Amino acid sequence: MKTIHRIAAAAMAAALAATCILASCGQTTGKPAGETVSADRESSQPETFTFTDDLGNTVTVSDPQRVVACMGSFANAWELAGGALVGASDDAYEFDSFAISSENVTKVGDFTSVNLETVLALEPDFVIMTCGTGGRGSSSSQADLKPALDAAGIPVAYFNVTDFADYARMMEIFCSITQRDDLLAEHVTAKRDAIDRTIAEAAARHDKPTALIMTTYSRGTRALSSDSMAGGMLKELGAVNLADANRELMAEFSLESVIALNPDYIFVIPMGNDSNAAVSNLERETAADPAWGSLPAVRNGRYIILDPDLFLYKPNDRWNESYSTLYGHLYGNGAER
Repeated sequence: MKTIHRIAAAAMAAALAATCILASCGQTTGKPAGETVSADRESSQPETFTFTDDLGNTVTVSDPQRVVACMGSFANAWELAGGALVGASDDAYEFDSFAISSENVTKVGDFTSVNLETVLALEPDFVIMTCGTGGRGSSSSQADLKPALDAAGIPVAYFNVTDFADYARMMEIFCSITQRDDLLAEHVTAKRDAIDRTIAEAAARHDKPTALIMTTYSRGTRALSSDSMAGGMLKELGAVNLADANRELMAEFSLESVIALNPDYIFVIPMGNDSNAAVSNLERETAADPAWGSLPAVRNGRYIILDPDLFLYKPNDRWNESYSTLYGHLYGNGAER
């Protein structure tokens, strides 16, 4: 599969050719942004929706029916909003939690190396991409594909989802496009209410436990600050994330430093295709130092493995479950869900 960097320049010619094809098809244009559709107008005329994406681009779509999502969590979010897909990145099928249900969906490559020719061949009327760069050790960026998609006349929107507020904002846009306020209420409003109750219950507590939250994978372990998805939830629930004041742990795991910090809780999120192997790698490293086993967090069952579906990959419709699960570990299971 070609990488994003190899195809971005080469695809311009293909994109220009696609522009000619699209132009010759006599595409129907929706109403101008802001115009009200009267009852006696053609019911088949699509309604347009204009919004600003997370890169500051103005994007206009007209009842898109051929949508390609180049991030697994975005593909799942589009379906939660009532949309259907014709293409999705490979990771949409790597994790059961995303549960892609659209039929005959074409894989367009890993999110770090989207195949532009495959995307263009699907003749999409809306492409959803991520603002993020890198991933899986790559330095690629889906933003590099925007000029080719623009040249082909294909609307493309970029999103950056780190926390629930980001997810809610994206879903508000998606549900506006699909005109499904009912799904917005189900998948965003109800979840936000549950999260707010959990955060309020945590705020009412006087105890503020210290914690470290770490990811572990085949190549090592590193701590997460409050700027991360899981670290942000930890902070919102009133815990003190020791990585914020010990930034070196974010670059390189230090067993000695963790022992010296003596956190009340140690949370571990396994990464990669084999969670058990990732956890085993960390356990082999920690077992080499007898002081590790003497840590109160380890000795008292506060060394906790977290589910990657809830704390590493975007939980989407399960954000409230992520908060209530973490609250339960920190304070017991009293939080409303």
